[in-house]
Amino acid sequence: MRTFYYLLALTLAALNLRPAITSISPLLESIQASLGMSGATASLLTTLPVLCMGIFSPFAAVISKKIGLERAIFVSLIFITVATLMRGVVGSVVLLVVTAFLAGIGIGLAGPLLSGFIKQHFPTKPGFVSVYSVSLVIGAGIATGFAVPVYDGFSGNWQLALAVWGTLGVIALLAWIGLIQKRPTALKTTNAALPFRDKRALLITLFFGFMATVFYTVTAWAAPIVISFGYSTAMAAAGVTVFQFIQIPVSLVLPSIVSKYGYITPALIGCSAIELVGVICLLVGVHPLLALGLIGFGAGGLFPLALMIPIIETDTADKASALSALNQGGGYIFAALGPLAVGTLFDVFGTFKPALYVLLVVIMSMGVVQYLLGRPAKVEGVKNKLG
Repeated sequence: MRTFYYLLALTLAALNLRPAITSISPLLESIQASLGMSGATASLLTTLPVLCMGIFSPFAAVISKKIGLERAIFVSLIFITVATLMRGVVGSVVLLVVTAFLAGIGIGLAGPLLSGFIKQHFPTKPGFVSVYSVSLVIGAGIATGFAVPVYDGFSGNWQLALAVWGTLGVIALLAWIGLIQKRPTALKTTNAALPFRDKRALLITLFFGFMATVFYTVTAWAAPIVISFGYSTAMAAAGVTVFQFIQIPVSLVLPSIVSKYGYITPALIGCSAIELVGVICLLVGVHPLLALGLIGFGAGGLFPLALMIPIIETDTADKASALSALNQGGGYIFAALGPLAVGTLFDVFGTFKPALYVLLVVIMSMGVVQYLLGRPAKVEGVKNKLG
């Protein structure tokens, strides 16, 4: 029963880690028209949360040690929930950007903490990361797929259409109350520090940065890209929905396979290759449902595998959180440039094609990093299982 409750709490928390970001893209044109936002400014709604995720991830372990793991996760959920609910009353660009900032703080703290939560309560079951990743993808997909219907249901009120996802946070907070009422649980600690000086750890961080750059760039701009190619808003929303929901089965199955056989480099490179083909399809005019489906398939494999790396390679929860905090912190700061760069390139060139060529370079660079990760190497205190 306790295991079920922990899994339920993990699931509900993970469901909240993407709606504040993914609910924006399908409504971006309406938001821009309402507030008079340029492409570069609009990109802040995705860039800022991702940047905050990078900046605040390293503080997760510190907060956990002070107030306990479960309470730290509870606090992160409060940030996400309050930020999302605030969107129901925003009337200016500044306030909307503030909500993106607050949500980013919460998401940035929650990511490494939930990795530590898995390592703490399921130390012999790294495959349980699939519960985390699938829940995260479902939350992202629901917010994307239902953004337009909810918007229509609220008679074109985009503020309420964004704020409604705060209900997921309220539900998660209710579930986590039972955990924070118990004696605070700190991470089992050996005072693990962030491995800043380890070249391999930095290589893992670079991989995470490339992976997140592609994911959040496509998440932020997929709908406008599809529309710019002459398709309808409905088709754009359908494409983004396919991109999100195809990740669910991949996120569910692939971590279990890798957890069983141990070696993930071929899976990583394969997923990157599929993403590469998807972006090429967008450039040459292949139907967006197929193109975004391919990108989503690749992303659905890369993200849970990226989450698994700190868990399967470390032997304590605090080491997992430390490595996770480094790769998520540095990786998300790197990835924050993606959506901003796309918005800026579009403002300059009036087309998304230059940005898509940049994505091709990013994905190919990621493949090189993945190949290097598969070579024999070692992070201090970490078992190399990426062959």
